[in-house]
Parts: sequence; structure tokens; C-alpha cells
Amino acid sequence: MINSLADGLLRIVVPDDAPAAVAGSAQEQKLREFGDLEIYDSLAAEPGELLKRIGQADVAICIRNSSQFSNEILSQCLKLKHIAVFGIGVDMVDLEACKRLGITVTNIPGYSAPAVAECALTLALSVSRRVRQNDLLIREGKWARDPVWQLHGKTMGIIGAGPIGKRMAELALAVGMNVIGWTFHPDLDWAQRVGVTWGTIEDVLSTSDVVSIHLRLSDQSRGLVDEAKLALMKPTSILVNTARGAIVDEDALLRALETGRIAGAGLDVFKTEPLPAGHAFTKLDNVLLSPHVAASTIETDYAGLEMVVDNIHNWMKGAPTNVVALAQAV
Repeated sequence: MINSLADGLLRIVVPDDAPAAVAGSAQEQKLREFGDLEIYDSLAAEPGELLKRIGQADVAICIRNSSQFSNEILSQCLKLKHIAVFGIGVDMVDLEACKRLGITVTNIPGYSAPAVAECALTLALSVSRRVRQNDLLIREGKWARDPVWQLHGKTMGIIGAGPIGKRMAELALAVGMNVIGWTFHPDLDWAQRVGVTWGTIEDVLSTSDVVSIHLRLSDQSRGLVDEAKLALMKPTSILVNTARGAIVDEDALLRALETGRIAGAGLDVFKTEPLPAGHAFTKLDNVLLSPHVAASTIETDYAGLEMVVDNIHNWMKGAPTNVVALAQAV
């Protein structure tokens, strides 16, 4: 734990700065100017440890989604008034409990769109071109030159078209792919302007050569891509997920990959993180795995922390920005 005792009114706690994002950053000093600052350089091993860290905080900055701000935890944090999430997804926070308890929740929408879209396209290209397999073969002294698929001329299916999904569509168009999309709230003007076709989710799954998921995790999206939907995909298709692991039925995906029902997958997110050692996904050579780092670039970390600090500052001034859950009057 890194402690700072400042002459401020607020107690700000970062309970999960591992690996370090706040500590040593350009924004750390700004946070110290707002009040007392505590930065924990490890993840809380269990809920009781998280409660111990944030129990006396006025503001908690959530860096890693492994920290679960449940109703049970929040109801014991009697001073907590603001949770500033360093990210877009807020599925780790019980928003209804926050509203009831008078806790405002903010996030940083759009900050990571270029980085996450780049990662998603990288996964799609790497799986289709068998980059990992060819690298390993060369290291074994083999010179295999089996034919691979190119993405140019193929169809990219986008599930979820917020800032990240839109950026992914634009990248796919730039490499010569056709793009079809489905989302809960389609932007018709944008689609017409860039050349994206809207369809049903079934259309996207059944016609695409690559399906890339860009939804936030919610009650609507949890388990959305289940066995029945995976069965709609082409046997030559690739699934890419840089959103949240729980959007996909992992058991059904595993079966689809093992049986050749789909050709491959590129996964940056998982239902349980870190992915347990020896997980079945690690046994398959048609899956490319990444440790939830799609948004973790030097540029996005810098821009994201700036937004977090701005959100806290604006909340302190009584004009909160990027509000996901607004504290109800109590």
C-alpha cells in the first residue's frame, strides 16, 4: 500500500492498482491535491479485504474489474459517495445499490475505442493467418507454408456498435471487408455514412467470416451468444471477444472449437479472470488467448486516468460527468 496524507477533505482509495496504473502516473499528484490518497498495489484476495480497503473512503477508484462492489460491501461503506471506474464497463458495481445508498458512479466512455478495436482486429488477423502456429513451427525447425485465409473480401460481423464497435467496423472496412452489424441501439446515420449494413443478430452470425463482440455486460447481454447462436456460424468462421467473457457461453464455445463447428477464436476476456491454469482453452491450437489487455496501452492509460481525475473533480464541484448511476436524494 502506498500512503499519502494530504491536507484535503476527501479520502480517496485505489483498492486494486495492480499492475500499477495510478501509482507513478502523471495523474497521481492531481489526486493527492484533492485529499488523502491510498493506493493498494495488489488485488483484494476476497471481499473482506476489499471492504477493509474502502470501508472509510469517500471516493473509490476502481482500476480492475476483479474488484466486485457488491451490495453487501457497499452497504458497509458508510462514507463512500463516489466510485470512479477506470474503464467503460461497470458490471463489477451494483448500480442499484449505489443509487439507493447515495453513491454516484462514473466511467470513462470511449477512451479505449482505438486500442480495443486494434486488438480485436489483431486477434482476427492472427487467427486467420495462423500467426501463433507458424511461429511455433519455425521455433521447432519446421518450415510449414499451409494456405491461410485473408480477411480482404470477407465479411466482418459486429455485435455491439458503441464507440469500440464502430471503430472496429471502420478498421474492417479499411482492410477491404464487408461489414454487417447488430446492436441494441443502431445508429442508422453512421451506418449509412460509412457503409455498414444492419441485420438481426442471427444474420450477423450466419453470414460473417469473423464475428467480433463489442457489447457491455448487462442483463440483456449476459449469455447472449449461446450454443444455439454459435451453431449459426459458418464452420470457417472466427469468433473474437474483447468485451466481457460472460457474454459468451464458454462451454458451448469450447465444444464448437473442439468439434470444428467454428474454425477458431481470439479471446481477450473470460468468464473467470485470470483464466485458471490448465483451462480447456489452453489445450486448443485454434484459440488465441490474451489476458484482458485490449485497452491496456500507454496512450489509453494516460487518457483514461485524465478522464477519471476529471470525473472526480467535476463530482467535487457538484457537476458530475460521465455518470452511470446518480445518487438518489437521501
